[in-house]
Amino acid sequence: MEDWRHAGFGLYLHWPFCQSKCPYCDFNSHVAATVDQSRWLTAFEAEIDRIGALTEGRVLNTVFFGGGTPSLMEPALVQGILDRIRATWTLANDLEITLEANPGSVEAARFEGYAKAGVNRVSLGIQSLEANDLRRLGRMHSVDDAHAAIAIAQNTFDRVSIDLIYARQDQTLPAWRDELLRALDLGTSHLSLYQLTVEDGTVFGQMHAKNLLRGLPPEDLAADMFELTQEITSAAGLPAYEVSNHARPGSESRHNLIYWRMGDYAGIGPGAHGRLTVDGRRIATEAERMPTDWLTKTLTKPGLAERSEVLVAEDRASEYLMFALRLKEGASLGRYQALAGAPLSDSALDEVVGLGLLHRKDDRISTTGSGVMMLNGVLRALLADRHSAT
Repeated sequence: MEDWRHAGFGLYLHWPFCQSKCPYCDFNSHVAATVDQSRWLTAFEAEIDRIGALTEGRVLNTVFFGGGTPSLMEPALVQGILDRIRATWTLANDLEITLEANPGSVEAARFEGYAKAGVNRVSLGIQSLEANDLRRLGRMHSVDDAHAAIAIAQNTFDRVSIDLIYARQDQTLPAWRDELLRALDLGTSHLSLYQLTVEDGTVFGQMHAKNLLRGLPPEDLAADMFELTQEITSAAGLPAYEVSNHARPGSESRHNLIYWRMGDYAGIGPGAHGRLTVDGRRIATEAERMPTDWLTKTLTKPGLAERSEVLVAEDRASEYLMFALRLKEGASLGRYQALAGAPLSDSALDEVVGLGLLHRKDDRISTTGSGVMMLNGVLRALLADRHSAT
């Protein structure tokens, strides 16, 4: 059995356009006055046809429209893309089709159009339920917009997720507790809860370099917020199944699980990444980032805007471990050995387990509460002497 079948096959489509660029965002997003959505449909269709030929005979488990702000796409564009997908692959009976949305771009009629096209899951970028923090984060929507968007989504789609950012400027632990409890009261079955990170190349990154980004919490307070997040969500019946993702049992993001369980996924659109197994080789793909360049090259010749690299066994095994240990379920030692061609070192495993950072039971290893907060160190320790493992 090819390794990717452990997790399935998904399709990621990147819509690169936003109404404005948030100061913390390092995603491939761009502001454009006008977009010819019919040309984009032609390009997406061409790439779907190309990827379909490479993956003929597969069952497609998930589709994910990410961005950017996919809720700026016309429903007719989403319908056209999904029609082409249906004509290209056999679809899983429980096919998950997710679309990301920003509250400020949510309209009931538009959401109804997405649902008719086949979208059955929406991920809403709420980010904060505090008006002042929304302004600091550069968000264009209000708290009232967020509540309205959630209500529309819950009345339209089978499954709704919301994103929130914590460890924000001047945020206190009691304030985050109150905000998280209010978010849980909204009744969604999935929460993505991320600590604010300052990335190079963003406005926040530039401000931080000039010592102008004031009020960021110290590391110990951010760690306390992380631990509080785990406690509150678990008590509410939405435990963490991944470092930053919480869900009621059965409501996990099946598309993201394909990433974390190291399945195959095709990435289509500007800057999209993919991992595909073709002729027994696992290939990493990355598309041209600039929207106009991607569109022009793709319309000229499908695949022209994509770079690819064959992953060696060592890279595949490291990638598996890196993602699997983010999951509550952890990693299979046998699967790691099959990928790497050699097992992890027992001495390294014993050391990390002895430090209280890792659980080991039979074939599986998983991070402890402390280990998940020190994941990079855990990975370094496990992989340091893999060449001498016996």
